[in-house]
Amino acid sequence: MKFKKFGKALAIGALSAAIVFGMTSCVESYTVGFLYVTGTVTASSGNSGIISGYRIDHNVGTLAPIDGLPVSTGGANPVRAVLTLGSRFLYVLNRGVNNAGNGSCYGVGSAECQNANITEFAVGGNGILTAQETFYTQGINPFRMTGDSSGNYLYVLDHDAPNNSDCSLALGPNAATCGDITAFLVNQTTGRLSLIVNAQLTAANGAALPYFPVPANPVDFSLSSGYVLTLSGTAPATSYPYTGGSSVFPYTYSSTSGQLTINQNSAQPLGIAQGTAIANGGGYVYVLDNEPITYSVSGTATTSPSQILPFSLGSGGALQAQTGGSVPDDPTLANPIQLLVESKGKFLYVANQGNNTQGTNAQSGLAGYVIDPTTHQLSFIAGEPFGSGAGPQCLLEDPSDQYIYSADFNDSSVTGRVVDPNSGVLNNLRVTSAVSIQGPATWCLVDGRTS
Repeated sequence: MKFKKFGKALAIGALSAAIVFGMTSCVESYTVGFLYVTGTVTASSGNSGIISGYRIDHNVGTLAPIDGLPVSTGGANPVRAVLTLGSRFLYVLNRGVNNAGNGSCYGVGSAECQNANITEFAVGGNGILTAQETFYTQGINPFRMTGDSSGNYLYVLDHDAPNNSDCSLALGPNAATCGDITAFLVNQTTGRLSLIVNAQLTAANGAALPYFPVPANPVDFSLSSGYVLTLSGTAPATSYPYTGGSSVFPYTYSSTSGQLTINQNSAQPLGIAQGTAIANGGGYVYVLDNEPITYSVSGTATTSPSQILPFSLGSGGALQAQTGGSVPDDPTLANPIQLLVESKGKFLYVANQGNNTQGTNAQSGLAGYVIDPTTHQLSFIAGEPFGSGAGPQCLLEDPSDQYIYSADFNDSSVTGRVVDPNSGVLNNLRVTSAVSIQGPATWCLVDGRTS
């Protein structure tokens, strides 16, 4: 009798173990999203662009290649990509190359980008991408692209407007040169892009202006709480990526028409000279300021830490400095390029490219901050900075809010970390934290639609 009871206990235990094992297996094979990375086939920005793709494992955060990828981006030197309409369409901005065959494009003439385009892809089952149509901006040297939350509109920032005589129409009589924003309406069925003309301004020839002028020397832009904000600098660009942001110019954005409306024809000075990026996160606007590192004759570095400037948005898109003002970037890191506020609004992370100068301590990595829930002030997370690949270009959070990934240019990799939901610490994945890609990464994005 005792033997029978013991046998039953063994059978029940074995069955329970089988059930647990089966449930664990299902969790391990669950794909929570697709991660896409744009880049080039080799280290030269003059080569054809490619899109790599990976399935994100829900249980451990590892990345597995999507069958059928990578594919060509449809042009050279891809710099941005955007998903719209419930992740049914993906758009890649291919910056093109100059006459010398590289992507360091600026101004008008031999150094300007040629053959720039936007290539549309349909997102199919299992994350497969199929190229559709190609579209073009109205300006010269396009380098930034963003979409609105509805997926109805797409905006591209062109570093140089096609006709400087139109600059003064939006920016006042002293505006001799300018950049521009090209706006598109996204077709809900096909994803096709159609141009949105400027309803406010008429060009000298009497036609509606096909773009929206922004101050000269734009560095970055952001769609934030009903405004499109462009960060611009004072010095003309002589290389790419563009730096030196010092002021912000706002347009009011209409969610019903995609139209951009001028609030004022002057930009708001920020009191900085080396702004590299402007980003929206948790309802606030952040500007990254990349202060230089100088060297003495002996080779000792004198560091002026880069900083993060937090703002709220006031009337007309005016930036209002937050309590406590700016906070320093981690002094052991260099060249802040992108910022991410995690989904719960508790932590903020900054990707630093590093200065790639041998013999200095300013390296690539991720700075981390706690966001005070009352004052919104930033303070360093204990244990930061956190490692990344060499030369991170972008940061993103996976759809399950467990992992943060960086796509890295210098070592052609994607690096993943686990977010501690209580402290904000970024821990290594339990398995391999990094995967290699075919060429240097330039941008990344995540798709939460897996069916």
